[in-house]
Parts: sequence; C-alpha cells; structure tokens
Amino acid sequence: MEFDFSDKVALITGGGRGIGRAIALSLSAKGASVIVFDLLEKEGRELIEEIERGGCRGDFFKVDVSNFDEVKEVTSEVLRKYGKVDILVNNAGIVYTKPFIECEPQEWNKVIAVNLIGVFNMCYAVFPHMIERRKGKIINIASVAGKRGGGIFGNSIYAASKGGVIAFTKALAREGGPYGVHVNAICPGPTETRMLNGFPEDKKKAFMETIPLRRFGRPEDIAYAVLFLASDYSDFITGEIMDVDGGIMMD
Repeated sequence: MEFDFSDKVALITGGGRGIGRAIALSLSAKGASVIVFDLLEKEGRELIEEIERGGCRGDFFKVDVSNFDEVKEVTSEVLRKYGKVDILVNNAGIVYTKPFIECEPQEWNKVIAVNLIGVFNMCYAVFPHMIERRKGKIINIASVAGKRGGGIFGNSIYAASKGGVIAFTKALAREGGPYGVHVNAICPGPTETRMLNGFPEDKKKAFMETIPLRRFGRPEDIAYAVLFLASDYSDFITGEIMDVDGGIMMD
C-alpha cells in the first residue's frame, strides 16, 4: 500500500506538537500541502519550516479553534489561497483530569469550547466547501475516554467533550455521505506526549497495565491511522470510530 497525497491540501488543528505534529509530518512526507492551525506559534512555525525543507508546501496560522469568527475568517483565507481543502484533521484539544466534584463551570466551558465546539467551528467552515466539491475527508481525534466515560483517561468533563466528538462524527457522516464527504474519528489510548509524560511513574505504570500490547502509543501510531482514513483506500468507510489504543477497548 502506497500513499500519495501530492495533489491534496490538508488542514490540521493543534499541529504544533505531539499527535498533531506527527500527523502533519506524515501527510507532508507523502506529498500533501499542509496548513496548521494552532495557538503555539513558535512550534507551529518551526514545523512548517521543517515541512518546507522536505520539499512540500506548508502554512501556519495562529488560530483559536474555539473562536467561531476567527476560524471562519482564517479558513476563508486558506480557501482563497489554496483553492480547496481535501483533508481536515480536527486534533486540537485540551486534557482535564480533575474529578467532577472539584471542577468549576468555567473549566467545563473551556474544555467543551476547545474539544467539542472547536470541532464544530472547523467543520462549519470546511464542510460546505467539501459538499460543494462532492468530496472530502474529515478526521476527528476523539479519545477512548469518550467511550469509557473517562476513568484513568480523563474524567467527566474530558469524557463528555470526547463523547460529543464521537456522536458528532457519526451524525455528520450521515449528512456528508450522499455528497462524497467521509467523516471518521480516531480514539487514541494513552500516547507518548507531554501530557502523558507529566504523570507520575506510578500512574503511568497503572496506565500500562490496562494495555494488552504493553506499551504506550506513539504519535506516529495515530498519524498512520490518519494516513489511511485520509487516503483513497478508505473510500468505503465513513462514520467509523477507530480505536488506536493497543487493545484497551477490545471486547
């Protein structure tokens, strides 16, 4: 199986580091023009410099995905400049691990704003364009927390936000299907990012014991799944919620 995205334009949110960065590099390595939306300006611009050194086209925009007007304005600029968006990867997100009884309303609002409303904002800006072209791939990065109700993977607020992403993915897949627009989601398990590395060793050990493959995910593991879902090889797949978790969610 060989992936070729040389004629594709991919827009990735939260691409400055971690999973989003791995996704951006993987798509650009296969020829895609990559646009990154992130609040991490330094990391985002360094990523685009790396992509361009590799011979591919790239752009960075400092964007808060929870800001509807900002998303709409910058996405319109992207469409004017590139003429299309073939692939949208909604990766931007924040983690919240405090128990529900300790949370404040403003914390709920922030997590929902980034993790769920951010996905809505991006889809609102890109989905009509894909409908008009009658083609497109949208890939939302959810979490096993959205299926399990949190637990060691993020607790109530985070689980609610990612559960919403899963439901939204399925619903949008139904609406986009007749127009050739595919909408799928990936649910990572514990993955080697700054978030995981910040946990104490005893908690990381507890994470590991829940994983049948007995290792944490790597950002590249998620990126490989994105490559498949963004490619022509997945043209009969939509509304799928793909677990990339080492077997955590195995029945």
